[in-house]
Amino acid sequence: MKINIPKTIQLSQGAGGRMMEILIEKVIAKPLKMTKFEDAGIIQKSKIIKNNLAITTDGCSVRPMFYPGGDIGSLSVYATINDLAMMGAKPLAMTFGLFAQEGLDLKILKKVVKKMGKACEIGHCPIITGDTKVLERDKMEGILINTAGVGVIQSLTSDYGAKPGDKIIVSGTMGDHGLSLIAYRFNFKTSLKSDGAPLWDIVEKMLKIGGVHSLKDPTRGGFVPNANEIARKSNVCFYVYENKIPIKKEARALAEILGIDPLQTACEGKFIMACDSKKADKLLTSIKKSKYGKEATIIGEVREFPKKRVILETLIGGKKILEAPIGEQYPRIC
Repeated sequence: MKINIPKTIQLSQGAGGRMMEILIEKVIAKPLKMTKFEDAGIIQKSKIIKNNLAITTDGCSVRPMFYPGGDIGSLSVYATINDLAMMGAKPLAMTFGLFAQEGLDLKILKKVVKKMGKACEIGHCPIITGDTKVLERDKMEGILINTAGVGVIQSLTSDYGAKPGDKIIVSGTMGDHGLSLIAYRFNFKTSLKSDGAPLWDIVEKMLKIGGVHSLKDPTRGGFVPNANEIARKSNVCFYVYENKIPIKKEARALAEILGIDPLQTACEGKFIMACDSKKADKLLTSIKKSKYGKEATIIGEVREFPKKRVILETLIGGKKILEAPIGEQYPRIC
């Protein structure tokens, strides 16, 4: 289906679906002569650089700034750590740019920065420099954070690396972050919490086992658009089983009430992996040993056909195509 580029920027163009991909590929990347679109860019080793490096940057805007299980400060740090980890890179250091609204209570700023510092300790990646801007009251609301990070590639994993015969693993329940924020916004009483977490420690152990071909964290848009992105870039089919995809009962119930697909809802501390089938069980065991991966599951396999598709085998044995969403299914939360 052909999607026309609107003449003005739309919220849907930042939601993780096809609208965002088209904006990046057709409007932003083309004049910059960017040809690959992954969680981080690669700097090849050379005479002056001894190792292949990964570098990434991420903008963070969340409403509310503090929510069950997380906050804008820790989210900004984990987003950068995880984007490096998804490329098989050990995070080394980070920078940050902080935009604060004139009149913001200083207690809020102190709390956000303290959360960032704690997240850096947990993720073993220090912030070593930054920049601060204060904008007029009518130019923004609250706090916006941009983080950037650099890491040393241990074993390159790529959106382009999934192979027919691979097993597909998710490291835990889908949709936790997005659904917990929606519940909090609308005052639903639930035990749901954001799953924000640093993933490098899990990834490092997996890389030592070997057989990891592709990694992606299902942030904006959740599982569906991110699985589609790997399938499209790798020119393969992701074949997954509905009864094997882990979703918390409370999250599933809330999603049904609100008419939201949990597979199109953001996670902030999970990953999708395509890996060598011979190593899958060993990799799964390793993931489950982490407190961030106890609900990890093999949910399907990579097939050769139909290419560039994600196919879901339903609970009753039917099959349906999981299309990458065009935009978003609810008001933007992050």
